[in-house]
Amino acid sequence: MWASALQGLATGAGLIVAIGAQNAFVLAQGLRGRSPWRVAAICTACDALLIGLGGLGLGPLIASQSLLVTAARWGGAVFLIWQALQAWRRAVAPAGLAAAPLAASRRGVTAETLAVTLLNPHVYLDTVVMLGAIGAVQASPGGFYAGAMSASGLWFFGLVAAAGWLAPRLAHPDVWRGIDAVIGGVLLLVAAQLVT
Repeated sequence: MWASALQGLATGAGLIVAIGAQNAFVLAQGLRGRSPWRVAAICTACDALLIGLGGLGLGPLIASQSLLVTAARWGGAVFLIWQALQAWRRAVAPAGLAAAPLAASRRGVTAETLAVTLLNPHVYLDTVVMLGAIGAVQASPGGFYAGAMSASGLWFFGLVAAAGWLAPRLAHPDVWRGIDAVIGGVLLLVAAQLVT
């Protein structure tokens, strides 16, 4: 179970910890102190729900069909390799993490957080499809999902908690060069494990 949980943690982190609108929004809320813990909780809850849907629906469906398992294994490996290459491409030409514009009210913050999270098509590919498919072929799918959900919670709550300290450092492209280089390596390692 622990090996699957660690793989879920690493894979989840590799897919979640990437420069983008959602992370910029969470960081901005943390910097401005506008419902940052609510934002982190919403992002984490959405990921937990979507990862759970992948595990409860798509994951077992894929696991019950040997052809689907093979397709998911190789499709997942190709996707992870593509994501690793994208991370390494970003490492070559890094950008800083700039704070996104903020909504004015708590209701507005909640609505904007849901929009930034759920209107992004990549969130479904990453959580429901990829984590569901990868989790389905683990020795302990439950451990894998627990690890992946932990990665989400640790990242979003950690980003809010450390926003003041992180902001000037994450704004520097060289930091993201290192982060993306590590992300690329982790995703490539997971892709290799998926096909062996």
